[in-house]
Amino acid sequence: MIYTVTFNPAVDYVMHTDKMKTGCVNRSESEEIYFGGKGINVSVILSELGIKSKALGFTAGFTGRAIEDGVRKKGVETDFIHLENGFSRINVKIKSGEETELNGQGPAVSEKAVSGLFEKLDKLEDGDMLVLAGSVPNTLPSDIYEKILARLSGKKIKTVVDAAKDLLLNVLKYRPFLIKPNNFELGEIFGVNLKSRDEIVEYAGRLKEMGAVNVLVSMAGEGAVLIDEFGNIHSCGVCSGTVKNSVGAGDSMVAGFIAGLENGDYEYALKLGTAAGGATAFSDGLAEKEDIYRLLKQL
Repeated sequence: MIYTVTFNPAVDYVMHTDKMKTGCVNRSESEEIYFGGKGINVSVILSELGIKSKALGFTAGFTGRAIEDGVRKKGVETDFIHLENGFSRINVKIKSGEETELNGQGPAVSEKAVSGLFEKLDKLEDGDMLVLAGSVPNTLPSDIYEKILARLSGKKIKTVVDAAKDLLLNVLKYRPFLIKPNNFELGEIFGVNLKSRDEIVEYAGRLKEMGAVNVLVSMAGEGAVLIDEFGNIHSCGVCSGTVKNSVGAGDSMVAGFIAGLENGDYEYALKLGTAAGGATAFSDGLAEKEDIYRLLKQL
């Protein structure tokens, strides 16, 4: 079974308006609501590709109930910890030529709730996969990724970590199966400005030397590079389409890669991940199966 963890799920309330003026009343032309968070996004795309997963994390209040209902309707099994106080955050995204975001903070997570999550993770078995994605809210310990991987280190569980800077660096000693920084995050880790594919491959290789089994680097319009567990370097270009949305594209790439690796073919996994990421970027929300496989034919 594949498990995803979303520490701070959200209701994304997207509003489209012709012109946005501060200090007065603005009216939208259209609106959409999406339920997400990076781990949830991975689960939803896995479901689109026919792969079962279970979404873990924390929810609270009426927005938390809405998130769980929405995620289940996408075919994802959920097992969230229900917090006693507060409500899951609402992120308001105003699209008016350029995009303006106002992201909620989310509820406080108690030590009791964290212990409850650890108890759920203790039930993972050899052969399972755990996906940890995104930043950690300020109500949680900053080293929670590290604590989770340390707790699971005695089991044969494949871990996937999509995080930045110290969150990522501190878990490399536990040999995560897959990490997915983008090219900017990779440069930030080492304090360099990466300008070429060769430089990206070099620094991705350093992360592999530090413990990562597979290193997948997304490069926006330049495609993606993968250094697999055997040291082989794979490259993939980008799909053609009009970018509508950047939210969830990286999560979709992770999900597509995981789904594509079921037969052990890293080249195919990279292509399916690229197609999934592109399909989300070209959609108003997360990608759908038909769009992913349509783009896959371009690769």
